[in-house]
Amino acid sequence: MQAPSPPSIFSRRRRIAARARMARLRQDGNAVSTVAREIAADAADRLGFLNRTFDRVLVLGDVTGAFAQELPGASDVTRADPSPLLGVPVDEEQPLAGGPYDLIVSLGLLDTVNDLPGALVLMRRALAADGLMIASFLGAGSVPTLRKAMLAADGDRPAPRIHPQVDVRAAGQLMTRLGFASPVVDGWSFDVGFESLDQLVGDLRAQALGNVLADPGPPLGRSSFAAARNAFADEAGDGGLVRERFEIITLSGWSPAPRS
Repeated sequence: MQAPSPPSIFSRRRRIAARARMARLRQDGNAVSTVAREIAADAADRLGFLNRTFDRVLVLGDVTGAFAQELPGASDVTRADPSPLLGVPVDEEQPLAGGPYDLIVSLGLLDTVNDLPGALVLMRRALAADGLMIASFLGAGSVPTLRKAMLAADGDRPAPRIHPQVDVRAAGQLMTRLGFASPVVDGWSFDVGFESLDQLVGDLRAQALGNVLADPGPPLGRSSFAAARNAFADEAGDGGLVRERFEIITLSGWSPAPRS
């Protein structure tokens, strides 16, 4: 019996368009890369603790290129992205070409694929024996103030505006059953201060972190958006800034080495 297809929660077309918009903003010098920088720096730090070099490397979603620069000893590094403006075009829900790889790193992408287990399995299959996979993406608990503001805007009839997200426990259970050796799952977070809801929304869109749902919901009217602004502003602390939280899930695991 053929396995049922995963539900189409996210729109691949909208996802690619959002990342293409981000690429154009970067080319124009209007880059906002807070989340990408944090995720890339954390992944590089994790590799720094390993007494090992990786020759053939596939890096997915390395928006700034900072991670690829932190790979001393790698002889063959491929940067790929859903948008061709940011790297070799890739669809994480299709087999990854060019393998096997000694290291596959996915930065800020897997929270918007429709088939997360399938994408992880495809990465494992593209690894060489004893190869390493690292994937970091936004997890459950991210942007709680924005969620609260959107609920205030929609009232008794909330619309789909913010992505459903995976929590650390579910991610850990997933890695355990997907065939990775020595799987590790952990969550970490950082806060960013924003002067207004408009600044937060603008920064999210500039980082391709806006709504790419297949059903994005109706647009907010003027009065609804005003209610959202007010709800967001009510959360301001010292200095007038609203501290918004970004929760990150990082998965890592090895392709099983052949038995001797």
